[in-house]
Amino acid sequence: VQLQASGGGLVQAGGSLRLSCAASGVTFSNYNMGWFRQAPGQERDFVATINWSGYSTYYADSVKGRFTISRDNAKNTVYLQMNSLKPEDTALYYCAADLTGSLSYVENEYDYWGQGTLVTVSS
Repeated sequence: VQLQASGGGLVQAGGSLRLSCAASGVTFSNYNMGWFRQAPGQERDFVATINWSGYSTYYADSVKGRFTISRDNAKNTVYLQMNSLKPEDTALYYCAADLTGSLSYVENEYDYWGQGTLVTVSS
C-alpha cells in the first residue's frame, strides 16, 4: 500500500495551494481519507476527512471555510484545496486512509499513511 502526497511548497500568506494524495495497492473507494498536519515541534493534528463516496466531509475548526477536501475515486486520489493560507498553516501535511465505516479525526484509527508534503506559508 502506498500513499504519495504532493503539491506542497512555499506560498505567501493569503495564497492558495492544492495538495494531492495518490493511492496504490488498495481499493481506494473502500477507504475514508484524511489529511493531518504536523508543525515543527508540535504533535500531528487532524485537518480534514472525507468518506469513501465523497459525500461527507469533516474539518478541524482551524481550517473550516478555508480548506476543502475532495476525492476522485477514478483516479485513486484525494485532494486538499487550501485557500487564504496563514503562517500558522505551515506544517508537514500527511494523507491517511481509514477502512472503518465512520469519519474519524483520530489519528490512531487510520490504517495507512503517506510520507508527507511540506507547506510553508510566509508572512
